[in-house]
Amino acid sequence: MRRTVIAATVLVVVVIAAVLVVRARPPEPAAAPPPAVKTTTVRKGDLTNTRTLQAQLGFGAARPVKGTAGTVTKLPATGQTTELGKELYRVDDQPVVVFFGATPLFRALDAPGLKGSDVAVVMDNLAALGYSVGTRPKDATKAELTPRVVDALKKWQKALGVEQTGVLAPGRVLVLDRPMRVGTVKAQLGEPATEELFEVTPTTRLVSLQVPVSEAGVLKTDLPVVIVRPDNRSVPAKVTSVTQVATTSENGGGGPKADVVVTPDNPADVEDLDTAPVRLTITTESRAGVLTVPLAALVALKEGGYAVQLPSGGLKAVQTGLYSQDKVEISGDGVTDGLEVVTAQ
Repeated sequence: MRRTVIAATVLVVVVIAAVLVVRARPPEPAAAPPPAVKTTTVRKGDLTNTRTLQAQLGFGAARPVKGTAGTVTKLPATGQTTELGKELYRVDDQPVVVFFGATPLFRALDAPGLKGSDVAVVMDNLAALGYSVGTRPKDATKAELTPRVVDALKKWQKALGVEQTGVLAPGRVLVLDRPMRVGTVKAQLGEPATEELFEVTPTTRLVSLQVPVSEAGVLKTDLPVVIVRPDNRSVPAKVTSVTQVATTSENGGGGPKADVVVTPDNPADVEDLDTAPVRLTITTESRAGVLTVPLAALVALKEGGYAVQLPSGGLKAVQTGLYSQDKVEISGDGVTDGLEVVTAQ
């Protein structure tokens, strides 16, 4: 009897201990929910690819100016702009005045009856300055130095403050094809005027760069581009010329080059700059109004090609077009603007 009671007591203790152990055991963790699917939306928009080139803002190609016999007694200032009928520099203390035209003076106009395109230049400029020269023939080569033109020349010389000879020598006039800006002044006072005196450049600020011909295919005249100033402001512009200028033997290797000139649409956008390094941003490819998704939404198929995955798990095959940074153009059956698709985490 006593053994039975002891056995029963031991059994009760074991049961109680087992219950306590079970109650003390932490609960089983719940199963983790499946990871959330990250989605994106197919959108209609524009895609572009651009290329950036280093370039230089300045005043374009410089052209040297030389005088004729005599001694330089006055020089222009750097940055000075040429003006019709105005003195630019002096030789032997006589003014050299600016005329505009296509033909430089190549002889002394010293006798009535002389005909030629140089006479036409003189007639055109005197007329622009307000002097009466008569009617100039449309054919510039038939323009004649008449007594009326000589009389206008004398009146102009009087206004200029020089001897009224009615004769115009080549060294007294500098003929330019358009208004120009004085660049680097190279001569010094007292030097012979026959040496290089100074350079002239266009007055409009331009951007110039040189690229290999093999890389210049996209650069066409009138192509819109963007000039990025040193302060990172963007200025709209256009390519105004692309000219092949060198061969491999001439440039020391690297293949033939092309000179590219770009002009701002609004010159005022860069008028506060003189010369400065800039960047050109050029659109090399563009697609307007196409369906796009992030690159991370593309699924590579085993059989080749690509698809997009729907939130339900289904796949839609797509054709890819232009790739631009982190986006890609897509098309395919059932692919529409606003379609929700899965993208990589």
